[in-house]
Amino acid sequence: MTTPQEKARLEQIKKSWQQKRQITQRLDQIGTKVAVYSGKGGVGKTTVAVNLAAALASEGKKVGLLDVDIDCPNVTKVMGISDAPSVTNGEITPAEKFGIKVVSMAFFQENEEEAIIWRGPMIHNAISQFLQMTNWGDLDYLVVDLPPGTSDAPLTVMQTLPVDGFVVVTTPQELAGLDARRCINMIRKLKVNVAGIVENFTGEMFGEGGGQQLADDLEIPFLGSIALRPDYRDTSQPTVLGSESVQGEYRQIVNGLRGSLESLGKAPV
Repeated sequence: MTTPQEKARLEQIKKSWQQKRQITQRLDQIGTKVAVYSGKGGVGKTTVAVNLAAALASEGKKVGLLDVDIDCPNVTKVMGISDAPSVTNGEITPAEKFGIKVVSMAFFQENEEEAIIWRGPMIHNAISQFLQMTNWGDLDYLVVDLPPGTSDAPLTVMQTLPVDGFVVVTTPQELAGLDARRCINMIRKLKVNVAGIVENFTGEMFGEGGGQQLADDLEIPFLGSIALRPDYRDTSQPTVLGSESVQGEYRQIVNGLRGSLESLGKAPV
């Protein structure tokens, strides 16, 4: 005879299996899934995610951008996008701008200045619902902007979304490198691929070379550096679309990312 506890456990297993099947079906038409991640906030992770997506879209690729930073969603602000996704019969159709399909928690906030104060299970459910409900259609790339750190949200993505490779963003400073090392160790413990490291904010102000040193120490590809430039003051579009210097930097990163994914057996488009 099945006890109530056993019955509840079986129901939970069934629910988890159905959820994973729905997510797998949603992602069937997506070629390559790349997560942009950092060990700490303030290193420009979202800016890198947006510009990486824009660089790929400018090549004619079909690109989606999923913002799973539930607490502090900033993708929509960086992209200057206000048209919300449509939701019909439990299905989310992403908003689109600059040739990039976008889904973010920010679309579902009434006031962007209000804090989202949720515990881990609610964050997990929100991310799972985005993955289950979003109809991305046919994509060459899905870029996922993760929250920083090693807590519930990135853990949920690593365990739920079959990511082909993680791009870890750091800055030249020693403390940023230490936090990046911690998040890379988390990725490795969960048996997920690290596609490479990007060093942001390089230049006279903060120095350079920390990302390259970290990549060498951990035997991970170094994808490239991004200088701290006044070009980023123009917020009318992703900077990569209006600055030749930034375009060159992201061209190197995209080429390095493709090479890294190929070496991992994840042939990108």
